[in-house]
Amino acid sequence: MNQNVPSPSRRPALSSFLAAVLGGLVVLVVGAVLIATDVIDTGDTTREVVRGTSISRPATSGGDGEGRTVSGIYKEEGPGVVFVQARGTSSDSPFGLPDQQGGTATGSGFVVDKDGTVITNAHVVEGSNDVSVRFEEEGEFVDAKVVGRDPSTDIAVLEVDPDKAKLQPIPLGDSSKVDVGDPVVAIGNPFGFTRTVTTGIVSALQRQIEAPNGFPIRDVIQTDASINPGNSGGPLLDADGRVIGINSQIATGGTRASVGIGFAVPINTAKSLLPSLKKDGKVERPYLGVEMARVTDQVAEDLNLPVGDGALITSVVRGGPAARAGLTGGRTPTSGGIVAGGDLIVKVDGKAVKDPDDVAGAIADDKPGDTVEVEYYRGEDKRTARVKLGKRPTTLKSSQPSEDGGGGGGRGLFP
Repeated sequence: MNQNVPSPSRRPALSSFLAAVLGGLVVLVVGAVLIATDVIDTGDTTREVVRGTSISRPATSGGDGEGRTVSGIYKEEGPGVVFVQARGTSSDSPFGLPDQQGGTATGSGFVVDKDGTVITNAHVVEGSNDVSVRFEEEGEFVDAKVVGRDPSTDIAVLEVDPDKAKLQPIPLGDSSKVDVGDPVVAIGNPFGFTRTVTTGIVSALQRQIEAPNGFPIRDVIQTDASINPGNSGGPLLDADGRVIGINSQIATGGTRASVGIGFAVPINTAKSLLPSLKKDGKVERPYLGVEMARVTDQVAEDLNLPVGDGALITSVVRGGPAARAGLTGGRTPTSGGIVAGGDLIVKVDGKAVKDPDDVAGAIADDKPGDTVEVEYYRGEDKRTARVKLGKRPTTLKSSQPSEDGGGGGGRGLFP
């Protein structure tokens, strides 16, 4: 008999032994997983289960990474969001308010201090001297005074009597520290549904939208949080419940509802304008009086420009500051949509210009009446002009027509 072949009587015992070992290993592995995931409580941990939807804290917040729940943010910061009602708005308003009916516009706003200061969108209260706000869904409306409006950034400042309302200010964040992908919370009154909360992320930064008066608003935050008509003026909050933007417009793709592309004016813009709006009721900005296009390597090659970047003047406003200083715009439309032949700005007051935003940034701290030095190319010839800045007109549409070709832009829907 072959001694290497186990006898029939030994096979069952060996199989049972192996099965027991393998079964024990499986139990150990599964048990370790359950303990690690807190399904089994070993009694040596103080970890608690958070009952609520949690959003991660942005890395820029300096927090511990645990974040707050949406429910917690809503309960804590939600009472600072108000329902805004503006009667007597002009029926021929160019803003296309979808929530505007019978001369009454509705929107959102939020409290920023205990003195009764409320921030909202300028287009919500456009043309109205009869504005009121409501702090509770079933509460009474409280009269609000429009103390300042800036159509160029679509920001308005209201003031309510602090003795007539229960004020709960919402902390303001720093929009310069926001990153793409950061979680956000929007609170507002879409379609009149008071104090509705939606969530999403920061989809993009440094977007540009058109203000109610036709001028561009730069450095805008794009989000996929659901924003609809009535959300205008409401806060966009970060994971710590701090305001990082003011919900202002949505792209709709032909509908009048959210398709996941919303735009919020950065809160840093509002913070910088708040003192002037509260004191003077308006913001006076310097005005160069030009339309410009961005220059890329391809554009420079196609148009035979002397340098590969800068701000190409496509048109100048007739009688405006730039025109009076001798700057000229283009006259030859191209297949790429740029009007060619204008002066190419490369420096303003010694600051290098890579694109039109650099021109705007270079004069941002100047005042109407200040003089700036502009370096530019006309063909291959480099020149310098001294331009006395004017005061930006009330609307882009009301400024005088261009002496040369001009351009336009589309407007999003104002929620």
